[in-house]
Amino acid sequence: MQTVSSEPDASSPSSQLRALAVAILLAIAGPALGIAFVFLVSVPLVLTGIEITPILNISISLVFLTWGGIGGMAFLYLRYRNEDLSYFGIHLPGPRDILAAGIGYVAALGLGYSSVILVSQLNVETGTNQAAQLGMENPEVLLLLIPASFLFIGVGEELLFRGVVQSRLRESFSPAVGILLASVIFAAIHFFAIGGTPMARLTSISILLLPSVVFGIVYEYTDNLLVPIFIHGAYDATIFFFLYLAVKFGTVPQESFLFF
Repeated sequence: MQTVSSEPDASSPSSQLRALAVAILLAIAGPALGIAFVFLVSVPLVLTGIEITPILNISISLVFLTWGGIGGMAFLYLRYRNEDLSYFGIHLPGPRDILAAGIGYVAALGLGYSSVILVSQLNVETGTNQAAQLGMENPEVLLLLIPASFLFIGVGEELLFRGVVQSRLRESFSPAVGILLASVIFAAIHFFAIGGTPMARLTSISILLLPSVVFGIVYEYTDNLLVPIFIHGAYDATIFFFLYLAVKFGTVPQESFLFF
């Protein structure tokens, strides 16, 4: 990727440690900033007597957590580094990008579902995603989340975790190590968005790791952030769609909780 540093000591242990520390700090700061934004918006609404309905709740989170905090942190980092959008490698998709997007989507979904099926067969407990739980109780939320997967979730999370975190790690680590570390960080951040026992949460995080690796590989291969943004959005939208069908027309399978 074009963000690899040309400095002679970029791969030294001290540089690698610094890159990892910065990546982890950014991964924590983005959601934390978003939560602060959500709080600042929600409290005045509550104090003025406005009811925070499920639709309003998820809408506020999409705008102020996903875009404002997570995506916003990515742009704050660009400003800090005096970089522009070329740091992300954003450009119009070509035939290779489109092919990679299709293969990546199938691979991410296939790996995710295969992992959940395996875990289910082994009778291992998994956590419950809070957004999935909200959607089960309020199916209209799922209908909102399907387009939001492309417009908010995929955009905000990929800007930070692939565009910034993975790119920063790649300045000091090899492609394989950079992808793996970024994927682990991305999956680990979801620990607080999953309910259940610590072991159940860790199991869910392990499942999330595999699609995340796919996102990272595709980003490394195409050097175009639009590709993992699309795959991530399509992946989430697919899960929300099937969860909606399950809630409306049948039982909710365990696989329905597999999304970011």
